Amino acid sequence: MSRGLQISIGQHSDKGRKPINQDFHGVLIPEEPLLSLKGIAAVLADGISSSTVSQIASESAVKSFLMDYYCTSESWTVKTSARRVLEATNSWLHAQTRKSQYAYDRDKGYVCTLSAMVIKAATAHIFHVGDCRIYRLAGKALEQLTDDHRIIVSSEQTYLGRALGINPQLEIDYQTVEIQAGDTFLLATDGAYEFVDARFVTSAINEHATELDGAAKAIVEEAYRRGSDDNITVQILRIDAVPEETGVFDRSSTLPLPPLLEPRAMFDGYRIIREIHGSSRSHIYLAVDAETEETVALKIPSIDLRDNQAYLKRFLMEEWIARRIDSPYVLKPRSRSTRRNYLYVATEFVEGRTLRQWMLDNPRPDLETVRRIIEQIATGLRAFHRMEMLHQDLRPDNVLIDKTGTAKIIDFGSVRVAGVAEAAPRSADAEILGTVQYTAPEYFLGEGGSPRSDMFSLAAICYQMLTGQLPYGAQLAKIRGRSDAWKLRYRPAIDAERGIPGWIDGALRKALHPDPNKRHEDMSEFVFELRNPNPAYLNTRITPLLERNPLMFWKLISAALACAVVVLLALLHAR
Repeated sequence: MSRGLQISIGQHSDKGRKPINQDFHGVLIPEEPLLSLKGIAAVLADGISSSTVSQIASESAVKSFLMDYYCTSESWTVKTSARRVLEATNSWLHAQTRKSQYAYDRDKGYVCTLSAMVIKAATAHIFHVGDCRIYRLAGKALEQLTDDHRIIVSSEQTYLGRALGINPQLEIDYQTVEIQAGDTFLLATDGAYEFVDARFVTSAINEHATELDGAAKAIVEEAYRRGSDDNITVQILRIDAVPEETGVFDRSSTLPLPPLLEPRAMFDGYRIIREIHGSSRSHIYLAVDAETEETVALKIPSIDLRDNQAYLKRFLMEEWIARRIDSPYVLKPRSRSTRRNYLYVATEFVEGRTLRQWMLDNPRPDLETVRRIIEQIATGLRAFHRMEMLHQDLRPDNVLIDKTGTAKIIDFGSVRVAGVAEAAPRSADAEILGTVQYTAPEYFLGEGGSPRSDMFSLAAICYQMLTGQLPYGAQLAKIRGRSDAWKLRYRPAIDAERGIPGWIDGALRKALHPDPNKRHEDMSEFVFELRNPNPAYLNTRITPLLERNPLMFWKLISAALACAVVVLLALLHAR
């Protein structure tokens, strides 16, 4: 059985020779599932001597980080979550200074330096602003992982170049460090590291290996004995065990798998009406909650994939994902007050048809109808992207159109959650989970996806709705390397009979570019261009081959010249 993340902690702080202690520090180790999803946070803040309210700033910064970081979305990465919290704290501290008597003397306001470390899975995420330091022990030496943001004017005069609260905008140093069991990290303020050498620090940690609070206290006391004239704070973090894999969704092994369901049968408090859909990936049933009489859809795992643990974890994630997405264009989960006894997902029942069926029923839709549907799907995708999620399998079968014409994105089995992926084992490979015809080329190159990858899939659907075809036909399935991706040839969507103008084709061409960096920067830009002609696409002049494909142009010129030479040689030989 794999062990989870385990650390040992030692901390000590003293005001030293100062009248008050302006340092503040803290560590928070949450319970599961937050331990796997968010990690362990350690924070150290140091108030500046020129301010009489700096201790308020350092205390507020540490407390807000430890409290607010764990309130951010579990789907966000550590970097996103921590940056949002630190930027909010910085704004609050700067506003406090602006409202105080120190509005025009920021060095006396609500200002502090800060270093934070979040340990998640097998990675330490380091955030730093100011001159607190983070070290990693390397034998009997200390490896400094942070850079001091201190400007040296002379041998006797220095000042902070960066700090929390000093400016309305915050620039934060961020880095990641791979960790393993036995690694030890030290967080210290200048009152400690300027007076105690590496030899003493490593010796103290080794001598107090079973009680790191004693090591931290010994280092603080030694700094005081050596003449430290500042507040002195030390934190020690030792990695005792690194998780082999995330345990967030391991409940799949404890919940029994349901049987195939039959109409009129009772199942876990639901009355089964009929099967809605069955495939190699799942089985979906229309059911009625016996307690509330609410009509729901029940999704149970595929019979063929029940021995596939990766599939079962993705299945279990579907409801977790749905509960974190709030959009009228994304399928909503349904919860019950009673305990669930099997592994399945209950969602709202949408009375309608898939977008694929809708396209068969409406082979020549008008442009405005297509735009309305694409705009709704784009709004739903943006809800995923705000939570740092990628759908990765957007296709006509995964969009429902209800009786009111509202589109809803369904099937979250391929969704990539950045915060969860961050906690996944390093050995996890980049499996392509989407459908080939709608999957962005970068996935085939092993580069991973981005919101622009979902935009590619959306543009492919839009293209198909307008033309009845796919922009690259079967070419995507043939991609084996980067050269294959660059050989993709876009089929223009301009069609006078269907009334597709050139500027719509231009928007589609850009969104479907094989290179994600050459697509629209944001989904909203693509949607905007479907309604508002981009002047760049209004030029209908045929681009010369030399501009479109210089390599092909010179190949043709060379071939023509070669043919001319052969003809001339033949004529000379005939004479």
